[in-house]
Formats: sequence, C-alpha cells, structure tokens
Amino acid sequence: MTDRVLVVDDSSFQRTVVRDALEGPFEVVGEAENGVEAVELFEAHEPDAVSMDVVMPEMTGIEATREIKSRRPDAVVVMCTSVDQEEKLMEAVKAGADGYVTKPVDPDELVPEIRNNLR
Repeated sequence: MTDRVLVVDDSSFQRTVVRDALEGPFEVVGEAENGVEAVELFEAHEPDAVSMDVVMPEMTGIEATREIKSRRPDAVVVMCTSVDQEEKLMEAVKAGADGYVTKPVDPDELVPEIRNNLR
C-alpha cells in the first residue's frame, strides 16, 4: 500500500515542485496553500504524512502542525523551511514536527526524510 501525503505551501510554484518530487514514491492526496486548508484537508483525506511550509498566511505551518498532531499524534509532518528560519524550526519541533528539509526543496532529501519518518 502506498503512503499518502498532503502538500502544504503558500507558493503554488513550491507546491508544484514538492508534488512532482513526491508523486510516484507516494500518493499525493491534496494540496493546501495555508494552515487552515491544511487542517481541513488533513481531516478530509487522512494522509500518512504532510509536507508543511513554515511561514504561511491565515495559519502558520507551526500552528497547523500543532493542530494536526493534537488530532492524530502519529501523523508524520516534515517541515520545508528556508535556511534562515532556524528559530522557527525549533518552534516547529516543539509543535510536533518529525523532520525538515530546506528550500529549495531537493527531492533526494525530501523523499527519504518522509520515508524515514514513516517507518
């Protein structure tokens, strides 16, 4: 059975890059452009993992991660963050993030990061 992944980023370009990297190794079940949509789509599709941007409008990736983890602690959330966001990354870990990759997203880093956290 293929693991199911939700892609979350406020940039449509980044969502496309991440989706293209994840399709094949995983089943991409949806895309969200902010944390509110991420939580809604997480509830609707119940993915095994989420690729989550940190900085987004309406609800940040950190807030969305906290909400998703409160609903399903075993869900895997991997943050996609800029190199200069180290402080935000520490907040994400406290919120329950399981791992991270830096932008620009490299498929050779993202796919193994999600896979390793799903095991």
